[in-house]
Amino acid sequence: MALQAALSGPAQDQAAGDLADEEYLRQMEQVSRSAARDEAEELRRRAAEEARRVAEEQRLAAVEAARVAEEQRLAAERAAVVAAAVADPRSVARALAGDRGWGGDQFGCLDRLWTKESGWKHTADNPTSSAYGIPQALPGSKMSSEGEDWATNPVTQIRWGLSYIDGVYGTPCAAWAHSQRVDWY
Repeated sequence: MALQAALSGPAQDQAAGDLADEEYLRQMEQVSRSAARDEAEELRRRAAEEARRVAEEQRLAAVEAARVAEEQRLAAERAAVVAAAVADPRSVARALAGDRGWGGDQFGCLDRLWTKESGWKHTADNPTSSAYGIPQALPGSKMSSEGEDWATNPVTQIRWGLSYIDGVYGTPCAAWAHSQRVDWY
């Protein structure tokens, strides 16, 4: 009884307080662990989100790089075609006339017509009429219906000229015959 009496009062209050403090510390430790888990989970979520964002940026950059490379390849190909057409516009015209079903006889008329009109020079410019290019389009800007590069690209000029001849005369020989009669086509 003496021991119990000794533990009663302030000592008992102290022991109860110590137990309460221990319980409080245990609860705080659990809360702290839970908060740390939540924080770690949030950090993992953010890191995964950032990794997805970076991966998408890299994917888009690769797509853009492929698009630019394809544009450069096509531009180089077009430049090679234009260079070949500048060097030999008759070959291009022969092929494109053939695509329309016009054979060698029609090409012969086309050759005579455009030799007379421009000498097959894609920069031929008639200062008195403003006719321009291989087909001597009047005005030259009409050829823009075949491409923005009408002033510098013989292929664009040839396409336009063949369409013009087809639409107005039907064939190069009919255009040549008209030119022989009236000195223009």
